[in-house]
Amino acid sequence: MRMRKQVSLAAVLALLFCISTSAQEHVIKVAAAADLKFAMTELAQKFQQKTGTRVDTTYGSSGNFFSQIQNGAPFDVFFSADIDYPVKLAAAGTADATTLCKYATGRIVIWLPPETPLDVSRDTWKVLSNPAVRKIAIANPQHAPYGRAAVAAMQKADVYESVKAKLVFGENISQAAQFVQSGSADAGIIALSLAVSPAMKAGKYWLIPAEMHPPIEQAAIVLRGAKSENDARAFLDFVQGSEARQILARYGFQLPAATAK
Repeated sequence: MRMRKQVSLAAVLALLFCISTSAQEHVIKVAAAADLKFAMTELAQKFQQKTGTRVDTTYGSSGNFFSQIQNGAPFDVFFSADIDYPVKLAAAGTADATTLCKYATGRIVIWLPPETPLDVSRDTWKVLSNPAVRKIAIANPQHAPYGRAAVAAMQKADVYESVKAKLVFGENISQAAQFVQSGSADAGIIALSLAVSPAMKAGKYWLIPAEMHPPIEQAAIVLRGAKSENDARAFLDFVQGSEARQILARYGFQLPAATAK
């Protein structure tokens, strides 16, 4: 009897090991720009429901991911907030150029917490010069595309020199949003995709005109040596499909023309 139980236990353990191994074969590791945090959660859930493949996502600044990938970081797919980074990876042979796809164009807003008495819709750029605004959060322009867009827009509006002493830098656009959401900053220039998210939609924001900064063209690419290349390609196909495009549009992303599949 004891021998039979031992054999049965061994069989169960072997089955569990096989299931675990099989599950590991259906996971893709994604490096994603921080502006995608909420949209990507929905995209990943929908993709897993359709295919059974889990999307394991790490969020951060596109510039930092670019450096990490160059140094061999083990990601399968890179979703960048700046198309130049995946283009450079493709040119260096670090990513598969045939998989490069532009999935969206981002927008930026001036965001204030809901309890503020300031009226950003009325005052627009002037709100940043208000004495009540002592700190303004933006993403670090050295490696975050949204930070560069924020600086360019402030320069275009001719307010940068007067407010630059107030600027505080988040490591990425999500951290910049957290600064102003938590009260560590009084205002922020953040991604529209975060401003309309459940966590921040109660705040007050003004959409910065797109012509005031270079376009935030966002693109994704499958990396060379991806352990789950077929699943990674399938995920990029899914992101370019109608269901995924509806999700991206709901988070304020401008979409490229749909491609025939």
